[in-house]
This record gives sequence, C-alpha cells and structure tokens, in this order.
Amino acid sequence: MPQPRKNQISLIDTPYYHCVSRCVRRSFLCGKDKFTGQSYEHRRGWVEERLLFLSSVFSIGICAYAVMSNHTHVVLCVDKALAQSWSMEEVIKRWHQLYQGTLLSQKYQRGDKLSKSECISLDETVTIYRQRLYDISWLMRNLNEYIAREANKEDKCTGRFWEGRFKSQALLDERAVLACMAYVDLNPIRAKMDTTPETSQHTSIKQRIHSLIKGEQPRKLMPFVGNHRQNMPKGIAYSLIDYCELVDCTGRCIREDKVGYIENSHNPILERIGLNTEQWLTLTTEFEQHFSTAVGGEHMLQQFKHHTDHQRIRGMAKARALLQSA
Repeated sequence: MPQPRKNQISLIDTPYYHCVSRCVRRSFLCGKDKFTGQSYEHRRGWVEERLLFLSSVFSIGICAYAVMSNHTHVVLCVDKALAQSWSMEEVIKRWHQLYQGTLLSQKYQRGDKLSKSECISLDETVTIYRQRLYDISWLMRNLNEYIAREANKEDKCTGRFWEGRFKSQALLDERAVLACMAYVDLNPIRAKMDTTPETSQHTSIKQRIHSLIKGEQPRKLMPFVGNHRQNMPKGIAYSLIDYCELVDCTGRCIREDKVGYIENSHNPILERIGLNTEQWLTLTTEFEQHFSTAVGGEHMLQQFKHHTDHQRIRGMAKARALLQSA
C-alpha cells in the first residue's frame, strides 16, 4: 500500500528529494511509439520547459532532471526559508502565475483598498499559498497535470495519463544527493538513448556542460558553489567541473558495459565523500533498485524512520554496503 506523502517527505531530515513519474498508457510520453510509429519527441520539450518554469515560481530548486520515453526523473531541493521570507505581494504574484487566485487576491494585486476583515481573510489565504509554494506535491501536480492535459488534447482522448502518484525518495546526505543526481543525469546513457552526457537531450547534465563551456552555470538549475567555506552561497557544495568530469567518466563505464575504473584525477568528489569506484558505479546504475522511500547512511535512515513514523525502512543493509566510507 502506498505511504502517505507526509511519511515520505520530512524537511526536518533533508530538503533534497528524487521524484519519478511514469506514464500509465501504452503510448509513450515522448520519443517514438514502436506500435504506431508516431513520434512524441516534442513532448520531452514540454516537460523540460514546464519544469524549468515551475522552478522560477516555487521555492524549490532543480538539481537534476532527465525526461525519458515514458517517465521523468527530477532531483529537487526545497528552500522553505526563502518562501517564508517572501512578502504577501511576492506570494500572490507567484501564485497568480499558476492560478487565478481569489477575488481578494486579485483585488490586492490591482492595488485596491481592502477592509480590515478582508485583510485578515487574505492573510489566511496567503499563508496557504506560501506553504504550497514550497510543497513538492504541489510542484509535481503542476507539472504532471499540465502535461496530461496537453497530451490528452493532442491524443484527442481523456483519462489518466500518469501511473498514479509520483514516487519520491528522500536524499538524506550528500553522498545520496550526488549519487542520485548522477543516476538521473546518466539515465539516457543507461537506456542507450544517447552516448554521451553532453548530447543527452532534455537533461540537466547537458545544460550544465554547455553552460560550463561558456564559463557559466544554468540560471534555472541549482548552482554548484565549490567546497564548503564561510559565507557560502546557496547551492551544491562541489565543483561543477569535478561533477561533470565524474559523470562523463561514469557514463563511459556504463556505455562500455563494464565496471571500469575512474582514475584519481577524475574522482576528487569520490575521495571527498569517501566512496570507491565500485560503490559509486553500483549507486549510479542501480539507485532505485536498492532503496525505496529514503536514501542515506544507516544513522540518517534511522532518524528519518523515527521522524516519519515508519515501522521499517528498506535499504539498511545496502546503506551499510554502499554509503559508508570505503
């Protein structure tokens, strides 16, 4: 039986989550349907465009994503503090990019004068909007419902498009976050849809590599901000160059269908997080097979289990084998 979402997302434990949505119909979300010969490749662009738009509305950053033939992967980072710092005006402006809002919120945005009772009522409404703007379920709802409507309109049909609810995994430590990001970024290579990260269409790694060539970082993705230090900006605490090189080396090992070996010059990240090549390659090729609701070290899994009232958490043994220092 599926777990309630409140038992899968615990911001006390981590702001990072891996979310997966799968299509329910035989027809592909994207790519070419081998049964009908019809191409749905353009729908990958729909998903990517909508996802990046939503990241500019919600207080939720995108660490990695990959749009596949019949499913999507995204690694998200919730910034609750940012949403709580927004003014009423900012919250309403963002919410109105998604929904019409209420008559009062529309009145406020026009600059009309509100009575005392109207102000109280609007304040209560804005509290709800604010909470939704850092809620992963609301972001995924706005992604999946939009794509379902567009696909149903194109297919001239009605009914469910996605396979029930999206799946989420809490990423409890930096090893889990980095391994999951690489797992997502390398999805097209594992599926033999592409041969290199930089040519993988509709993925975050392609955006990162192409921006890196120009000495930049993608504006709509969570930035890599280098090593831990004082007064550190928000972002992923590693070098973008190191990450891209590690993903590239990992991709070559996967593409050649062998365990391979990542040379020392290519693994400063592995040295820092204390994983060996074998552990890393297992995580980046079999991430979803070994873990369910949460991913992280054994102690972090125990904490997550306590905070979310789970009776048991799958993956304890694998956490000891794959997420402890080599």
